[in-house]
Amino acid sequence: MKSYPISIKTFGERAVLVEWPNKVDVSILADILDFMDAFKELKLPGWEMSVAYNSVTMVCNDEHLDFEDIKGIIQECHQKQAASKSKRIQHLWRIPVCYDAEFGIDIEEVSKTLKLSKDELIKQHTSYQYIVYGIGFLPGFMYMGGVPESLEIPRRAEPRLQVAKGSVGLASKQTGIYPQESPGGWNIIGNCPIPLFNPSLKDPCFVKVGDKIQFQQISRAEYDLYKIEGEVGIYKPEKVILNA
Repeated sequence: MKSYPISIKTFGERAVLVEWPNKVDVSILADILDFMDAFKELKLPGWEMSVAYNSVTMVCNDEHLDFEDIKGIIQECHQKQAASKSKRIQHLWRIPVCYDAEFGIDIEEVSKTLKLSKDELIKQHTSYQYIVYGIGFLPGFMYMGGVPESLEIPRRAEPRLQVAKGSVGLASKQTGIYPQESPGGWNIIGNCPIPLFNPSLKDPCFVKVGDKIQFQQISRAEYDLYKIEGEVGIYKPEKVILNA
């Protein structure tokens, strides 16, 4: 696995921003995740990390942050992990989506813009496995890359003040699911009935950065059933272990 150059800069009084080359690339994401695994193994107290496409924000919860000291640790950690790549467990999650018109409020417009029939749009959207490059904006909101060029469409010119929980959207080279009701400007083509974020659990979001998502089309009746199962906590999303 290829290792990439990084830049390290301060990001406020108690945070550090580590950046990789500015492009969306699976091998860059793998290098980032390898670095994060190696840094966690140091077991330094008070540190939290979050990843987004080509960067990692590292927040120190201690009272004092010595930038030069941590910069050296980060550089050494990245160099060492580059020489000894570990095998990481990667999961493929199959997530149900209902594309009926009451949920896919933009699907007709998206179909016209992309010059695809509704059935072909759904077929393409469910045929690909999308990589989770980051989780943020909202707790549990997964930024998924790998959208085929045929499904690329700009964000809406006018964002909505309210996008329903579970809405599945397209925006440029990304697809994603709104884990809760929120303002948003993505093109909504369906809805996922199962909860993606539960703050009462030890791991609130069952999907991790680096995992893959594949959508599965479901009927309205299946949507209602899965929604009830999700609300009572008995729905288990299908999971496949992949080689990292």
